[in-house]
Amino acid sequence: MNHLEKLNKLLDKGGQPNLNSPPKPKNLKNSPVIKLSIDKKTEELKNTQEGIIKHKVEKDSEDSGYISIKNWSADDKPREKLRAKGRNALSNAELIAILIGSGSKSLSAVDLAKKILDSAENNLNELGKVSIDGLIKNFHGIGEAKAITIIAALELGRRRQLSTIKDRLEIRSSRDAFDAIAPMIMDLQHEEFWVLMLNRGNQVLKRVQVSLGGVSGTVVDAKIIFKKALEIPASAIILCHNHPSGNLRPSQPDIEITNKVKEGGKLIDINVLDHLIVSERGYFSFADEGML
Repeated sequence: MNHLEKLNKLLDKGGQPNLNSPPKPKNLKNSPVIKLSIDKKTEELKNTQEGIIKHKVEKDSEDSGYISIKNWSADDKPREKLRAKGRNALSNAELIAILIGSGSKSLSAVDLAKKILDSAENNLNELGKVSIDGLIKNFHGIGEAKAITIIAALELGRRRQLSTIKDRLEIRSSRDAFDAIAPMIMDLQHEEFWVLMLNRGNQVLKRVQVSLGGVSGTVVDAKIIFKKALEIPASAIILCHNHPSGNLRPSQPDIEITNKVKEGGKLIDINVLDHLIVSERGYFSFADEGML
């Protein structure tokens, strides 16, 4: 058999090789050593990172003197303290801590609440003026949910103060009138003009807003005051507006509108009993000062 015959026989037996398909690699399926080595390194790296983070948090806590409320004694934890001793036993900071539920990485809920109160000079009326965005921006650990909770609680307190007035609606003095209107306008950052509508027994029928202005003043239309008084109808009225600046002395426009409404009321038999200027510092009464 010559060389050509041998070649043909070989080709007929094995067929031509497929030049488009590369040879199959060796089966690497059973290579547990490589896989176990990678998994072990990944786990070691993960444990190292967690250890660093945990150590940093613990170190920051030690440096700041921070102790989680979870580690406090039961008598000092705000929720447990309220249940055991009653709400009057808690400070304002502890009550706010219950509202927000948790603090930050370096402050407990109580310490964070103290910071919030300090920013308002520990005055709840001042804190009631703070906006949601103001709380979020200025205090680490206060997000939107916590800020809204604080604002909602303060608003409930304001409304509760207003609700108790229903038990003493009769106006016997300027102080009664102040108590009836203060929750509506005392801590506003702009001027508003309101009127207490009274019946013949000097009982409050309704509180009516007649104008809303800016920081330094508001425009009042006497015709609107009388229109609303006649719609109720009211037998007497007490004029009320706020001074955001805190200055309780009446301006010349305050004096002029008081006299104008007083004279107009005489024509339709509606008595103007007083005009109060209200601020967070207290109030000024035209009647008490002999200016009516």
